[in-house]
Amino acid sequence: MLKTYNSLSRKKEALYPKGKKKVRMFVCGITPYDFAHLGHARTYLVFDMVAKYLKTQNYKVFYLQNITDIDDKIIERAKNTKKRPKEVSRFFEKEYLKDMKSLRIDSITKYARATDFIKEIQSQVKRLMKKGYAYQLKDGIYYDISKFRDYGKLSKRTVLQAEDAVSKIDEGKGKGNKGDFSLWKLSKPNEPKWKSPWGEGRPGWHIEDTAITEHFFGPQYDIHGGARDLIFPHHEAEIAQMEALSGKHPLAKHWLHSGFLTINGQKMSKSLGNFITIRDFIKEYSPQILRLFVLKTHYRSPIDYRESKISQTKKELEKIKEFVSKIKKVKSKNRNKDFQISKFQKEFKKAMDDDFNTPKAIAVIFNLINKGNSLLGKNQISKKQAKEILNFLKETDQFFGFIFWKETIEIPSQVKKLAKEREKARKNKDWEKADEIRGKVKEMGFQIEDTKEGPKIKAI
Repeated sequence: MLKTYNSLSRKKEALYPKGKKKVRMFVCGITPYDFAHLGHARTYLVFDMVAKYLKTQNYKVFYLQNITDIDDKIIERAKNTKKRPKEVSRFFEKEYLKDMKSLRIDSITKYARATDFIKEIQSQVKRLMKKGYAYQLKDGIYYDISKFRDYGKLSKRTVLQAEDAVSKIDEGKGKGNKGDFSLWKLSKPNEPKWKSPWGEGRPGWHIEDTAITEHFFGPQYDIHGGARDLIFPHHEAEIAQMEALSGKHPLAKHWLHSGFLTINGQKMSKSLGNFITIRDFIKEYSPQILRLFVLKTHYRSPIDYRESKISQTKKELEKIKEFVSKIKKVKSKNRNKDFQISKFQKEFKKAMDDDFNTPKAIAVIFNLINKGNSLLGKNQISKKQAKEILNFLKETDQFFGFIFWKETIEIPSQVKKLAKEREKARKNKDWEKADEIRGKVKEMGFQIEDTKEGPKIKAI
């Protein structure tokens, strides 16, 4: 039975999604005003693993992630670079998606931009005002946290504690409570704006998420994920908005939060000069190393990034790959009767079903490798046993993604064009030209294979 730690109840609970074997999962996405960094990588690698593991357990997963493509930080970056906010957000969104592709984070069913849901956002603001949970000031619409009885239940803060820790982005003159947060901001000159009953403006930070999840999932869903630092005020605000609107609770049955990532014991920041982007990491190391580095720590625990730890992870990955290479070559019929792959499979599943305990699960893999290497040294692994080991590792890699890594090479458009020309020459029985084109393609580092389905281009 799969159990996850619920940040709302502060205990482990069995995952019984409403739609039986269907899981609706929402994870807070990026604000695209800069390149994605290792903190983003940590969170999104974790939830990529979660989604993929659930799929291997026969759950149908709808993984929704928002993109906050309108925000103060985007507007500020646009001013500093003399660009339009949309230019900034689209550029960094595109780069973020490239980073996700490079890390093989491909489990997201739908990316949803905030600006594509202005109608839904305004609908929620109207309904909150009608129900008496929101009020209007000169600079926009605010949520009145004193009206929501359960405010603070996720972060375990009282309304007074929330006021003491209020987010600076929602400062406004005349607010009823310091902790009241913005639902709709009236735009200043030269800022992006949309027409609304309250004046031309833009969404507050928190309202976009509930508008998007309500559109796709309704008022309640199975899993809400995100980084720990979003618990307050962001996730607290989401609960207050959606549960006030629907009268149903909880907004999400399971709340999963990934731990912090520090660099050499310090918070990552540009001012400290320890800001590491995903692309900078990949220039020096492989994406597989980052996946293993992140997943060998439990998702709720903090991670401290150090070069020595990356070097250690690199060695661990090499050990795994060396073992895989040896196992693939086994042709012996000598079977060790005491070796049973099922023992490792059970231990592995027990770890994963205990709140996605990846460090324990990865320890099982290394125990298997140590046992396997010992038996290989004695020539006591049969070809059948080697295949069982290989199949088990392939199963784990469906969600770990750091063992079997086939590099995808982009085929240049010029090579594709030449391949079409060659196929045309072949149809015209111009064999000399076809051979000449094949030679050109080979010089460019690719080869054309003629198959029953047609020509296929492969890197040499």
